Amino acid sequence: MTTIEDVRRAAALLDGVAERTPVESSRALSEIAGARVLLKCENLQRAGSFKIRGAYVRMSGLTDDERARGVVAASAGNHAQGVALAARLLGIDAMVVMPVDAALPKIAATREYGARVELAGTSVDEALQHARAYAERTGAVLIHPFDHPDVVAGQGTIGLEIVEQVPDVATVLVPVGGGGLAAGVVTALAALRPQVRVVGVQAAHAASYPASLAAGHPIPAPELRTMADGIAVGLPGDVPFDVLAHAGIEIRTVSEEDLSRALLLVAERAKLLVEPSGAAAVAALMAAPGQFEGPVVAILSGGNMDPQVLLRVVRHGLASAGRFLWLHVRIADRPGALADLLRDLAATGANVMHVSHVRTQGELAVDEVAIEVQVETKGPDHCSAVMHALRAAGYRLTD
Repeated sequence: MTTIEDVRRAAALLDGVAERTPVESSRALSEIAGARVLLKCENLQRAGSFKIRGAYVRMSGLTDDERARGVVAASAGNHAQGVALAARLLGIDAMVVMPVDAALPKIAATREYGARVELAGTSVDEALQHARAYAERTGAVLIHPFDHPDVVAGQGTIGLEIVEQVPDVATVLVPVGGGGLAAGVVTALAALRPQVRVVGVQAAHAASYPASLAAGHPIPAPELRTMADGIAVGLPGDVPFDVLAHAGIEIRTVSEEDLSRALLLVAERAKLLVEPSGAAAVAALMAAPGQFEGPVVAILSGGNMDPQVLLRVVRHGLASAGRFLWLHVRIADRPGALADLLRDLAATGANVMHVSHVRTQGELAVDEVAIEVQVETKGPDHCSAVMHALRAAGYRLTD
């Protein structure tokens, strides 16, 4: 297993390469959690995530012959950029295999760092199969995103920084995909602060660790259906799994609604842009207030967000937070009836975003029309007030 000495050697290698990312206090999250909450901002790391740490440590240990053969990696985006940047810094040729639906900004950034990109497969696991085939065909060295002791040691440097930045830390929340980040953090904290509780967080629809830990060996996740592509990994790595199983780590899962609400809160209140996987630790904190002893450090693992995904996730987060309300209202089919409805909505302070006027639904009477309206509100209480006001005015509606 990776040791604290390995993590310290990794820290020496990364000096001047990886940023010592800041730890920011969050009053809003502290109020929700009922304990002091701090955010470890790996979204501000070089290449936008923690991945440069493990990739650089792994690649710096290659022999001259291995460096001459080049490297290959598979990733949905963050490991791709970490490998590409590390390869540029070390003067190594790099090929990166990414899923065919990988975010365009992540593909572009990987290429801008100097790596060649091939699109193959519909998931990280399928892309990894193509990367292994490329390595066998060309002799390139596979740089696995999480399943190697050097990668675990590199990610463990985050644990060293947390101990230095928050000496009295009681709980650390870590996003978990393949497990490399969590294994590294556990390794560092087990040696330096064994009393600290480390909790791993997975997306509920891409959760391989709970069943794997129960079975005692890695088993595939039953599905990979989440907006958090950075932690959508189908099978735990053997190396990190051994570390996390030995440590008896607790794994929690979060819903898509939890993830979108967390991303929105971090953007609105902490003024930080994170991707859905980077918000997983905050999602777990918000989903279970009062269950974590403080000080709590939530690791924001990455900030490489596709703008189009950001738009969808923000809309989803607003809806999950009760900031959008969809109403189905039946009104009389007469001139001015729609104007009356919109005027009554305006009186409640709701902002109309979209209106659909439907005359052809089978359950409508001959003198009725259905109005489907989306409004922006100030939160759940305002949603209730809007619906109460409309019903009091005589409207028949469902939300």
